[in-house]
Amino acid sequence: MASIALVLTVCFLGFFVPAPSLASSSNDTDFLRCISTSVPSQLVQAPNSPSFKQLLVSSIRNAKFVAPATASPPLCIVTPTNASHVQAAVRCGRRHGVRVRVRSGGHDYEGLSYRSVYPNSEAFAVIDLAKLHAVRVDPRKATAWVDSGAALGELYYHVATAAPGLGFPAGVCSTVGVGGILSGGGMGLMMRKYGLSADNVLDATIVDAYGNLLADKKAMGDDLFWAIRGGGGGNFGIVLSWKVRLVPVPPTVTFFKLAKTMDQGAVNAVTKWQTLAPALPDDLSVRVIVENRRANFEALYLGRCNAVVPTMRSRFPELGVTHADCKEMSWLQFTAYIYFGDTTINRSMTTLGPFIKNKSDYVQKALTNETWEKIFLWPNDAASGQLVLEPHGGRMGHIAANDTPFPHRSSVLYNIQYVEHWNGKGPGGDPTPTPNWIGSLYDFMAPFVSKNPRAAYVNYRDLDIGMNTVVGGVTSYESGKVWGERYFGPANFRRLAEVKRKVDAGDYFRNEQSVPPLPSN
Repeated sequence: MASIALVLTVCFLGFFVPAPSLASSSNDTDFLRCISTSVPSQLVQAPNSPSFKQLLVSSIRNAKFVAPATASPPLCIVTPTNASHVQAAVRCGRRHGVRVRVRSGGHDYEGLSYRSVYPNSEAFAVIDLAKLHAVRVDPRKATAWVDSGAALGELYYHVATAAPGLGFPAGVCSTVGVGGILSGGGMGLMMRKYGLSADNVLDATIVDAYGNLLADKKAMGDDLFWAIRGGGGGNFGIVLSWKVRLVPVPPTVTFFKLAKTMDQGAVNAVTKWQTLAPALPDDLSVRVIVENRRANFEALYLGRCNAVVPTMRSRFPELGVTHADCKEMSWLQFTAYIYFGDTTINRSMTTLGPFIKNKSDYVQKALTNETWEKIFLWPNDAASGQLVLEPHGGRMGHIAANDTPFPHRSSVLYNIQYVEHWNGKGPGGDPTPTPNWIGSLYDFMAPFVSKNPRAAYVNYRDLDIGMNTVVGGVTSYESGKVWGERYFGPANFRRLAEVKRKVDAGDYFRNEQSVPPLPSN
């Protein structure tokens, strides 16, 4: 019976986790023995631990990644409470041939922070930073140190309560991990006023590919500090904490949301929005969500209703904004309201969502009215789809494309995020949506978006645009260029690869879309 038990597979919410096997490699065993000498046992969960499965799925947001046959699970999950635990995991991993992947909030769109796409892939452990979530605010200097495991909502709360009148420009999803959003850039409704989240990073603490703790940007050097502010997570080291610049926010901000159907002029309104939104005053950001043949306009104004309504009536009368549409509140209340609405907030709301697939594009020239009409009428059938349109302009247009790895600046009107969600009940239990709304619409959009390369946003990670090939034990630079130049542009991607060669030439931090080291010849 013992031999049968060793080959049984345990299923938790559909995620298949191999039971411990006598065939486990000696390297895996040596790694676990090594890490046990430096990290308390309660902070290391192996697949045979009672809480392993619950911990693995605890911050997975996409049901697609807890479905059968979608991933290879980790050798173990480490939940460090201080820097030495992270250092030990990296050093033991290097010594015994076990790579590490790093998870902060679990929102990685392809799940690469906690899973490998390839079955029977090389052994890896997950370092889950959830226990490293402190936020230390300095109101006098208008700065904060925030750990990578903190959620955006935690950062917002601590900043607003410790330093009234200050805020931080980041996304609308309060459960996103700070480590992930800062690593990839960080778009949000204040970026037109203050730039990306990564544009407001002043310093950081990182564990490098050799397990060394680099306490600040002086220790890491200019190139590595440049790379971690928008070059994507999981590439160069494990950032433990970030020093960020806090920005002024007024005592009262205004939020409004209006919906337009096609019969009410939604197509015309979105067509006009494309060039209007990037040119509005920097204090005002209006984004659009297109779904079910409707356009939902959501706006944040850093000021009171009586100031923004005349601006909207003058610049965008088609929307018909009135004082009755406004909701005045504090900036902190806004960060909760746009995500949760009128729902009472509690920590148990971080539940598993539907099956989701995302893609992204950048638009540099406005689409015609006729093109938008086709988009609004695009069939979705079994799946539900939406387009999230985020306007650029303002401060975004005044930052050079090479200031950080994020290159999508002055030439961009807006970003498109394609979101498809479904119930996972495809033919034969296949988690692939049928029909492929997102793929067909993405193909249709090719003539209307950026080209050479067709740009994408690294925080909306998409494995469809390319995956790495490993040659001679190191990720191929040529395979990385296929997807990397789309996220970062050719020049920035090459510089990222140069940094990778400098700080991690052996390619220890590696996944399906990690930056490869630039070849030396």
